Amino acid sequence: MPLTAFALNCTLKIPRDDDESSTDRMLAELTNALAAHDVGCETARALVHNIKPGVLSDLGEGDDWPKLWEKILAADIFILGLPIWMGQPSSVAKRVMERMDAFLSETDDSGRMPAAGKVALVAIVGNEDGAHHCHAECYQALNDVGFTVPANGGVYWVGEAMGDVNFVDLPGTPEKVVSMIKMAASNAAHLAGLFKTKNYAGVPAGE
Repeated sequence: MPLTAFALNCTLKIPRDDDESSTDRMLAELTNALAAHDVGCETARALVHNIKPGVLSDLGEGDDWPKLWEKILAADIFILGLPIWMGQPSSVAKRVMERMDAFLSETDDSGRMPAAGKVALVAIVGNEDGAHHCHAECYQALNDVGFTVPANGGVYWVGEAMGDVNFVDLPGTPEKVVSMIKMAASNAAHLAGLFKTKNYAGVPAGE
């Protein structure tokens, strides 16, 4: 069965037609690697949408989160892409994860959250330290709401501390990063394929 992925770019850059962010580039390389495993990919930029603050799946008029919620849960693989700012995941990424808190109360009859059987990858860029810390924060949040993170499910690039070179400005992608991206894509596609045939059983109410 064909696999699909949905990537959400949580850059802080206001989108413009001619403005590619470092997160854009990282997600493009990751989705290209997934495409090599016959995974159909779609990417969206969070700042194009009005994602209201809160912990419900639908906050009413003007809230664009429900449209993104549908795309995230329709895909087999969800990719959270974000930059590091002040050693932390971007505020946009944190808002996305906060909205997913609603999954905790949206379980089915077997206690499974909406993201059960969905694979999550985390792609991070920055010109400061903190990639492993940001991965840890994102993994914890995504796991809490039902996603499964595959082995080697995080990709990142960080430049020289306090430097002014961004990932998007590199003339080529470092070999180690390319290798990391290929492994993450391979493992994610493999795990998502397994979930296609058999999801988590869950625990029926009363057991």
